[in-house]
Amino acid sequence: MGLLDDVADVLIREDELRARVADLGGQISTDYDGKTPLLVGILNGASIFLSDLIRHITIPCVLDFMATSSYATGTETSGIVRILKDLDQSIEGRHVLIVDDIIDTGYTMDYLLETLKARYPASLRVCALLDKISRRRRHVPIDYRGFEIPDRFVVGYGLDYCGIYRNLPFVCILKPEAYQERCEGGDPRGVHRQGPGRAPDLRI
Repeated sequence: MGLLDDVADVLIREDELRARVADLGGQISTDYDGKTPLLVGILNGASIFLSDLIRHITIPCVLDFMATSSYATGTETSGIVRILKDLDQSIEGRHVLIVDDIIDTGYTMDYLLETLKARYPASLRVCALLDKISRRRRHVPIDYRGFEIPDRFVVGYGLDYCGIYRNLPFVCILKPEAYQERCEGGDPRGVHRQGPGRAPDLRI
């Protein structure tokens, strides 16, 4: 059975993503004109978004990456965040733009902002493809926002469930049965399962 068979509803179409990412790239190019921003992609979810975004940025820029892990029990995150992969270069005196796939409770982004501010960048901004603002627990500034979405678990365009669905070209909601069929061995990230018909809450 193919991945498309697991899709219940497409929330953001491929053409909508292309258009909005192009708009964001243009805005970033204008705002950082005369500078060389360092784009920090948050792995793994932002990889596809960032690869498309950077091709619409028309000024010189540099790439680096970070990866984080958040401890969650049940449907809620504890807010405990740790860095799995740190930056490979110094950000002191540089214009830094964090690029993430989705901001949910805000715990992870709040932690990243505080961590990177302590390294004395010249400026620090946030670009997020998706904003699930109804779930916010920590206020975080989003300077460049792709789409605001409802409180639904979404996959596609870099977002996954059990490591699957990142390669879907759109953002979508899965059929309830897909959560059992695609992760029969248990979620490799150890996220609590909520029972039949309910999507687990993996977005921190």
